[in-house]
Amino acid sequence: MATFLYKLGRLAFRRRHFVALIWVALLTLVGVGAASAPTAGSSSFSIPGTEAQKAFDLLDQRFPGMNADGATARVVFKAPAGEKMADAANKAVVERTVKELDTGSEVTSVTDPFKSRSVSKDGTIAYAQVRYEVSGMELKDASKDALEDAAEGARDSGLTVEIGGDALQAVPHTGTTEIIGIAVAAVVLVITFGSLVSAGLPLLTALVGVGIGVASITALASALDLGTTTSTLAMMIGLAVGIDYALFIVSRYRAELAEGRDREEAAGRATGTAGSAVVFAGLTVVIALVGLAVVNIPMLTKMGVAAAGTVAVAVLIALTMVPALLGYAGAKVRPTGHKARWMGGGRAAAKARGVEGASAKIGGGVGASAGIGGGVGASPKTPSGGGVAVEKPNMGTRWARFVVRRPVMVLLVAVIGLGAAAIPASSLELGLPDDGSQPTSTTQRRAYDLLSEGFGPGSNGPLMVVVDAKSSSDPKAAVKQVSDEVKDMKGVVTVTPATYNKAGDTAMITVVTDSKPSSVATEGVVHEIRGAGPAIEADSDANVLVTGATAMNIDVSQKLDDALVPYLVLVVGLAFLLLIVVFRSVLVPLKAALGFLLSVMAALGAVVAVFQWGWLADVVGVEETGPIMSMMPIFMVGVVFGLAMDYEVFLVTRMREAYVHGERPGQAVVTGFRHGARVVTAAAVIMMAVFAGFIGSSESMVKMIGFGLAVAVLFDAFVVRMAIVPAVLALLGDKAWWLPKWLDRALPNVDVEGEGLRTHGDAAEGAGAERDEELVRV
Repeated sequence: MATFLYKLGRLAFRRRHFVALIWVALLTLVGVGAASAPTAGSSSFSIPGTEAQKAFDLLDQRFPGMNADGATARVVFKAPAGEKMADAANKAVVERTVKELDTGSEVTSVTDPFKSRSVSKDGTIAYAQVRYEVSGMELKDASKDALEDAAEGARDSGLTVEIGGDALQAVPHTGTTEIIGIAVAAVVLVITFGSLVSAGLPLLTALVGVGIGVASITALASALDLGTTTSTLAMMIGLAVGIDYALFIVSRYRAELAEGRDREEAAGRATGTAGSAVVFAGLTVVIALVGLAVVNIPMLTKMGVAAAGTVAVAVLIALTMVPALLGYAGAKVRPTGHKARWMGGGRAAAKARGVEGASAKIGGGVGASAGIGGGVGASPKTPSGGGVAVEKPNMGTRWARFVVRRPVMVLLVAVIGLGAAAIPASSLELGLPDDGSQPTSTTQRRAYDLLSEGFGPGSNGPLMVVVDAKSSSDPKAAVKQVSDEVKDMKGVVTVTPATYNKAGDTAMITVVTDSKPSSVATEGVVHEIRGAGPAIEADSDANVLVTGATAMNIDVSQKLDDALVPYLVLVVGLAFLLLIVVFRSVLVPLKAALGFLLSVMAALGAVVAVFQWGWLADVVGVEETGPIMSMMPIFMVGVVFGLAMDYEVFLVTRMREAYVHGERPGQAVVTGFRHGARVVTAAAVIMMAVFAGFIGSSESMVKMIGFGLAVAVLFDAFVVRMAIVPAVLALLGDKAWWLPKWLDRALPNVDVEGEGLRTHGDAAEGAGAERDEELVRV
C-alpha cells in the first residue's frame, strides 16, 4: 500500500499538469450536468415494510387521483371576541375564502368547515383543509402566494387566520454561518502551517472535491429522487474530511522536507505514509455511511451513499491532486518549522544564520536549524566552545509525556467526564418534527395552537384507519364493526363517518385522539387499533391498517430502533476488522471502538440537553424544544464512527510507525503525539468549525446534525483520542500491539506505517518516470 501510493504521489507531482487537467475537466463536466439538470423537489418519503406505508400504497391503488403524498394546508379561522364562526358575516368570509382557495391550479380539493363539521364545539374556531397534487417542496410559488393572499384577505375582514400543514414548507438554507465555518478553517490552517500557500492547498482541494460531489448529486437529483437535504449533508461531511485529508498529507510533506528530502521524494513519501492513513480513514467513513442502507429507509440510504461518494472523491483528490498542487507550489510550501516572513519566518531564519556563523567562528559548532522542530541553537558563549542544536518539546510532546506518567488519573477523569455528559441521553425522546416544534412566531405553530385550542391536541395529527374489505362478503358491515370498536377505545375522541372508494370495497376512517401526535398515549392508541385487526379480519375477512403522518412517525421510530443494533454490529464489526489490518493489533481496534461509544453517547447527551431540555438553546438558535429526530441516533452513530476513526488512524499509525522502528511503547506514544497532535488538533478544530457552520440552517434536521457532529468531534478528538488513547496505550505497553501469530500470518501486510519505504531509499528517487507510470498502470 505505502509503496504503491508513494509511486502514485511522485507520478502526480511530476505529471501535475495532466492531473490538474483531469480534475478541472471533471469539475466542469459535472457542473454543466448540474446546471442543465431539471430542478428536483423534496425526496419522496417512504418506509418499506411498515404498516403505514402499506396503507398509503393501498390508498393509491383504491383511490386513484387522491394524491396521498401531496401537500396539505389547514387554514384555521378564529372569530373575534364575543362572536361565533356561524355568524352571517364571519360565515360569508369563510365561504368566500374557500371558493378563492379552490381556484388554484395545483389544488385537488378544499373542504368547507360548515359542511365537513370542522367547527369547534364552542363555535369560535373552524378550519378548511386544502389538498394539492404535488408535495410541499414542489409546490409553485404562485400556489403558496395564493394561499397566503386568501388568508390575508380573511384577516382584513377581522378574523384571526393562520395556516398549518406542509404547503408552506420552505427550501432549507444554511445561512452565513457556513461561510464563517470555512473562514475559521482558513485561519486555523494559516496558524498551523505559517504560510498562506500551505493553508490554501487543503481549502482549494476540499472545495474542488465538494464541488464535484454536490454537482453530481444535483445532476442526478431528479433521476434518483434525491432531496435537498442530501446535498447539504454531503457538503457538510465532504468539506470536513476533504480539508482534513489534505491537511494530513501537506503536513507530512513539510515534515519530509524538514528531514532534507527533495520535493518530489517528499511528496511521494507523504502520499505513501499519510496517504495510507487517509485511505483507511476514508474507508471507515464510507463503511459507516453506506451501512445506513441496513435501516432500509430509502431517504436515509440515499443520504448515506451520496455523502460516501463525496468522501471517496475527497480521498482520491488527497492522493492525486494534493501532490500535483505541491508540485505547482514549489518552494512556497516550506518545511516544518519554517514560517512565512510576515509571520516572523525571516527573523527566525536570520537569527539561525547568525548563530551558525558565530558557531563556525568559535570552533565549528553546529548551529540551530530553524527548519527542524523549531530547534534553538546554542549560544556562542557555550563553555564547550561549540553550538549544540536543542529541540524544544512542543505542546503535544509535553502532553503525551504527562499522560504516560499519569495514565490512570487521565483515564479516570476523561471517562467520568464523558459519562457525565452522556447522562441526558437517558432521557432521549424520539420523534419526527411537526408544526408543534416550529417557533411560536410562525403561522404554522400558531395554527397548531389554535387547532389544539378548538379541537384538542389530537386534531393536529389525526389517525387514518384504512379498511380493506375487498375479500369481505359485507364490506359496510365490516367497516361499521371497525368504527364501533375504535370509538370504544380509551383516548379516542372522534371517529368520522367512513369514506368509500368507487368500488365500495375500501374505506377511510379518520380518528382523533385526546393527546398530541408525538405523545406516548397516541402511540398506545395506534397499537391498540392494530392489535384489534386480527380479530376483525377473522370475523369479517377485512384487513385493518393505520396510517397518516402520526402513524408513519411511530413506524419510523420503531424501524430505526430495531435497526440500531444490527447497524452497530455491521459497521463497527467491519471497521474493527479493517483496523486490525491497519494496526496489526487486536486491543488497539477494540479500544478505538469503545472510545467511540463513549464519545457518541456524550454527544447524544449534549443534543438532548440543548434540543430537548433547552440548555443554551438561545446560543444555538433553537427557538422551540421537543423530541429528538428519530433518525438522529443512528445517523450520528454512523457518521461519528467514521470521523472518529480518522483521528484514530492518523494519530495511532504514527505511534505504530515509531514502535515498528524500534521505540519503546511509551516513547512511541510520545513520538506519535510529537508528529501528529498538532495536525489532529487543527483537523478537529476545522471539522468542528465546518459542522458548526450548519447550525445556522433553517432545516431543523440539518441544524441538529451540525450541532451533534461538532460536539461529537470535540469529545472524540480532544477527550478520547488525545487523553483516553495515550492513557490506555501507556497502561497496555507492548500488549497493545499483540497479535496472535496465526492471525498475523493470515492478514495481508498493507504497510500503512511505510516500513517498505525505508528500503526504497534514494534508489527509488532516481528511478525513471517510465517505470513509475508502468507500475501505477498495473
